[in-house]
Amino acid sequence: WVHLFSGEMEAFEAAAKMATEDKTGPLSKLSNEKKLVLYKLYKQATTGDCNTAKPGMLDFAGKAKWEAWDSVKGMSKEDAMAKYVSTVEEYNK
Repeated sequence: WVHLFSGEMEAFEAAAKMATEDKTGPLSKLSNEKKLVLYKLYKQATTGDCNTAKPGMLDFAGKAKWEAWDSVKGMSKEDAMAKYVSTVEEYNK
């Protein structure tokens, strides 16, 4: 995180706030597929590569989230952060 510009971090934090606090706008009506895109980018940006065991096959939501996050393995936190911001902006139109 040291080499991130404060503007990039601020943009990421603003996008995360927008995505979680929008109760009536376009972000509140996203499909599960689009929610998973935001989830995986957020997790990659904040945690890095998926570091948990894959949930059991009967945990459908947990498995979908794990698979989404695992699909961006190797993406840098900085790239995930930038992609998250641009995706929130795209979905908020």
